[in-house]
Amino acid sequence: MIYSMKNKMKVYSGTIALFVLFSCGTFAQVPDSTRMKFASTITMNELREHLTILASDEYEGRETGKPGQKKAAQYIADYYKDLGVGPCNNGSYFQQYPLKEEKRTNSTISTADKEWKFVDDFYFFGGFETEELVASEVIFVGYGIDDAAYSDYTNVDVKGKMVMCLDGEPTDKNGNSRISGTKEKSLWGQDMFIKVETAKTNGALGILVVNSQYDFYITRIKPWLEMPDVRLDYPTENPDKEELIPYAFISPKMANAIFKRAKAKDFAYWQKKINKKGKAVSKVLSVPTTIHVKHDINLISAENVMCYIEGSDPKLKNEVVVVSAHYDHIGIGRDGQINNGADDDGSGTVASLEIAEAMVLAKKAGHGPRRSVLILNVSGEEKGLLGSEWYSEFPIFPLENTVCDLNIDMIGRTDKEHEAATSEYVYIIGSDKLSTQLHQASELVNSTYTKLDFDYTYNDPKDPNRFYYRSDHYNFAKNNIPVIFYFSGVHEDYHKPGDDVEKIQFEKMETIAKLIFLTAWEVANRDEKLVVDVKNDFEQD
Repeated sequence: MIYSMKNKMKVYSGTIALFVLFSCGTFAQVPDSTRMKFASTITMNELREHLTILASDEYEGRETGKPGQKKAAQYIADYYKDLGVGPCNNGSYFQQYPLKEEKRTNSTISTADKEWKFVDDFYFFGGFETEELVASEVIFVGYGIDDAAYSDYTNVDVKGKMVMCLDGEPTDKNGNSRISGTKEKSLWGQDMFIKVETAKTNGALGILVVNSQYDFYITRIKPWLEMPDVRLDYPTENPDKEELIPYAFISPKMANAIFKRAKAKDFAYWQKKINKKGKAVSKVLSVPTTIHVKHDINLISAENVMCYIEGSDPKLKNEVVVVSAHYDHIGIGRDGQINNGADDDGSGTVASLEIAEAMVLAKKAGHGPRRSVLILNVSGEEKGLLGSEWYSEFPIFPLENTVCDLNIDMIGRTDKEHEAATSEYVYIIGSDKLSTQLHQASELVNSTYTKLDFDYTYNDPKDPNRFYYRSDHYNFAKNNIPVIFYFSGVHEDYHKPGDDVEKIQFEKMETIAKLIFLTAWEVANRDEKLVVDVKNDFEQD
């Protein structure tokens, strides 16, 4: 997950403060002393107290659908009850959602007289219901790209067929992508699922994508592949959820066996040929191929937890500012070690608890926010943003009344990029993607109060880490709701047992939590709802 970065786009709040002051105007009409009084209730000691509990071994890594996640959900709900906040979902603090837990390890792919095994030779992540796909032949479609700059599907009919393609993208003799025209990869070279979706769009029934770095990649993901896949169990009447076509990411060994059976050159030959000529190549491989998927399904459930602070202004309280954080993690590893997830995302979770407390105390003192605030603690993030996806499909409060989502995910550590920094920082992702007003408010709050270094490295839509798509804010952004994702970067303990409370930097966490509280406060007390005035330049699902 850690990548070297080029062309960093750091923008620090101090350099544009004057611009923001003139373009954003003054703060919402609440005295500075009032907002700071309640921001000061967010303390590192209370953050540590909560996190020491939620990231303890007792909670077993909080894996979605497991007892540890249920226990964490109850802890959070009990805390909101102790604050004096009533339930907002038909007498409950929870939004329960159904899940399918599926084991995949017995799946196979048969090619002629050869049977290939899951993990050893191929893998997939789920998302399709087909149990068996039989094809009398396979159509090789080069890189599987269908782009204005280059297409492997021109004059190639794959309707009703199984296709196979290479990973990556074609390059010229100088190593430049034939899609982007530079050495920087396009999305076609970064995300193999784009090729799965493209094959489906062109009418293919299934696809095999050759992973040229299979052995290296499989050693990193094998533990997760051998665990059950978990996905949302949507009601059958939901027509908007289209499943993927059957797919598999296959090893070069398996790909070359198919080419050899068809009496064709190996995949390296085709890769070299396409790169050299810059032209698409297709070939019919007369090799009977069958994907056998063993669906061993167990129905389970998980919960989102909610704290709703009703707004004080009768004209504005139907509008909702969301502060989100996922409280689930990856549970117990196959080696029996507990992944406590103190930073991921215990840090965001406990920050949201402190923000909830500050909002509640303000309301009890007669200074509550004009708009309503929803603290949304979701689960299922580690399984694919499932809890936030469910909320976006079945919202407790209408999405059209949702002003923005301020999402907190991993704010407790320092990444390698900032080890030598002398000041505190936070990555800001997505703030300018839909609303310039949200971006300006964020900058103004920080330059006035918290004075963190804002790092916009990962806000670049071409960033290969694709963090914009990888946390719960994305399920709001794709519904045209402005978002900010607060993040302090990955570290050596990411998704490992070493992500423990002892390594958390609580002083920095406190400052970031105050920033988010003050930003939510500013947005909740504005006279006018944030305007969506930017066309989202990120892809949609």
